[in-house]
Amino acid sequence: MDIFKRIAEHRAESERLTWTGTFKEYVELLKNDPSPAMTAHARVYEMIASHGVEEVDGQVRYKFFEKEIFGLDRAIEKLVEEYFHSAAKRLDVRKRILLLMGPVSGGKSTIVTMLKRGLEQFSRSERGAVFAIKGCPMHEEPLHLIPNGLRPEVEKVLGVRIEGNLCPSCQMRLRTEYHGDIEQVLVERVVISEENRVGVGTFSPSDPKSQDIADLTGSIDFSTITEYGSESDPRAYRFDGELNKANRGLMEFQEMLKCDEKFLWNLLSLTQEGNFKAGRFALISADELIVAHTNESEYKAFISNKKNEALQSRMIVMPIPYNLKVSQEEKIYSKLIEQSDMKHVHIAPHALRASAIFSILTRLKESKKQGMDIVKKMRMYDGEEVEGYKDNDLKEMQNEFSEEGMSGIDPRYVINRISSALIKQNLQCINALDVLRALKDGLDQHASITKEERERYLNYISVARKEFDGLAKKEVQKAFVYSFEESAKTLFENYLDNIEAFCNWKKIRDPLTDEEMDPDERLMRSIEEQIGVSENAKKAFREEILIRLSSYSRKGRKFDYTSHDRLREAVEKKLFADLKDIVKITTSTKTPDENQLKRINEVTARLIDEHGYCPVCANELLRYVGSLLNR
Repeated sequence: MDIFKRIAEHRAESERLTWTGTFKEYVELLKNDPSPAMTAHARVYEMIASHGVEEVDGQVRYKFFEKEIFGLDRAIEKLVEEYFHSAAKRLDVRKRILLLMGPVSGGKSTIVTMLKRGLEQFSRSERGAVFAIKGCPMHEEPLHLIPNGLRPEVEKVLGVRIEGNLCPSCQMRLRTEYHGDIEQVLVERVVISEENRVGVGTFSPSDPKSQDIADLTGSIDFSTITEYGSESDPRAYRFDGELNKANRGLMEFQEMLKCDEKFLWNLLSLTQEGNFKAGRFALISADELIVAHTNESEYKAFISNKKNEALQSRMIVMPIPYNLKVSQEEKIYSKLIEQSDMKHVHIAPHALRASAIFSILTRLKESKKQGMDIVKKMRMYDGEEVEGYKDNDLKEMQNEFSEEGMSGIDPRYVINRISSALIKQNLQCINALDVLRALKDGLDQHASITKEERERYLNYISVARKEFDGLAKKEVQKAFVYSFEESAKTLFENYLDNIEAFCNWKKIRDPLTDEEMDPDERLMRSIEEQIGVSENAKKAFREEILIRLSSYSRKGRKFDYTSHDRLREAVEKKLFADLKDIVKITTSTKTPDENQLKRINEVTARLIDEHGYCPVCANELLRYVGSLLNR
């Protein structure tokens, strides 16, 4: 990529977005497309929707969030539909502060950052174009120039709603510069930018004694009072508070409930009436979405105080829990590692999965459903099939505890422990056992967990270790079975012949004696039992295989042992069980003979080439699985 060419292209694009015209020309633009006059709430929703929406297994997914937020589809759907979409339709929720409430490192700040960056990009598109009165310190909507008495007629012609009044600065400029001629007032296109303080404001609480309300609402410029003679002259006032600059876009309150009360009361009229008080002026109009975030303990302390009832009624609280899906948790860790300086370190397959299993277990609540242990629940949450349970059971469990996911181990703790293990040992490759060991060691230093929680978490590390043991055996199994692929194909064909005879009430011909005999029930069950097919379910499973076989045949496709995932798993497990002794001897022998060495090299090469291992972790895996099989 030519860096300077891309910089030149970006500059050219910015110049292309530049537009300046009169208010009359702006009105003509709105006649063709009224979207630039949309509210800030509508702009945020349109920005999210512009990235695409899809429905997967009855769950609505907003593609805007999918690159950064993982496993929070239900929370995101509720957030978008119950707040952003409703607010965009001018329903009453737009007169509320959006409060994201959840545990640390749960994704609250990430969501707000994404909304800010998304708005910046959206304002550079045709659909998201924002126009403002040129020179206005608040970049306000030009339609505020239209007198109140004329607004109903103009709204009908343009198909828009006009809300709000001119800021004090524009009122004065309209009188002094334009002599009341609103047609000639200059309008420009602006690009939302946090860096340039256009359409994005951020307020972070600090020491209440030193923090000034001017940070929110702007302040008097004392150096100009002698020139203009009055504190109520707009020219002697700096409209540079966060509420001023966030107009037309989004205002972020960081750790909102830690703010001093005087800052929060300013938000009451802003949310309800769309205006706020500043200096010695009338109420100043502002069109902005206010989004705040806080943790659960701060929120509980806030609602327990009766003095906060008025402000509480102006809030929409959206819980943002931890992710509860193992596969999505792995993506979170991958993202955090990608953002760090650990990219050069090789992370062995299943290392992140083992840590994800531990993290998810700490966040789940024990289900009251009969026979449902926490590991089965974890698997169902991750979309795995658990025998004896259906989708309805999953929905019941998801609604069983409203606070599920609001506590447990956070992703940053896991990444910090992985980092610690890498730095201490100066490793070039880290595997699941290294990660689990680091997590275990870190529990002693974790200040916020109780003794009871520590015991429970140690148990979850043991569970994660057992899950990894199963994955490790399966990985080596696949690599070894490949060396015996012909055996797998033969076993598969044999199984197909037998189930075809079984389903069609036929005999099967013995390849050695050429005599007819009954289907080999013992062989069929020895394969089916590998994947938990019960005696009662065997007939349905066999018929399903035959239906798939005939479907492939009609389409002229070959049905082999890789065409059906569950059957493939069953064949591999059966073959591995038969080969266990060979695997045990090959992986654990200290002085392998020529044949064993050849097989180890084949398996190692396959682990490296097709399963993502490096030579170090491939050899460690073989040694570890050898020790497991010899126990």
